[in-house]
Amino acid sequence: MRTPATLYAPSPRRFAGLPEIAYPFHDLALTATESGVIALHGRAVFISKVFGGQRLGLREVDTDVWLVSFMHYDLGYIDLEDCKLQPSTPRSARGCHPCDRYDL
Repeated sequence: MRTPATLYAPSPRRFAGLPEIAYPFHDLALTATESGVIALHGRAVFISKVFGGQRLGLREVDTDVWLVSFMHYDLGYIDLEDCKLQPSTPRSARGCHPCDRYDL
């Protein structure tokens, strides 16, 4: 019946962060600002503050419609007319769709 604080021990392994992320099958790779915004064709698009400082892959799937991916997951689509990220799944869905960058 001890408290968690009495049992805690820091990990001996040091966290080195994420490896450099590459998007070979995407048209663009952009780094989001600390506030989670990317600049796409001169327009600021808010993705999420969670992705601040992270590299995102973008692929044009239709005229002025871009698929946004992070690592192996598709986050959603950006239509340059409204400059908003539309999620690829409804909020009630569990998990993300695997990214289709590996399908040739």
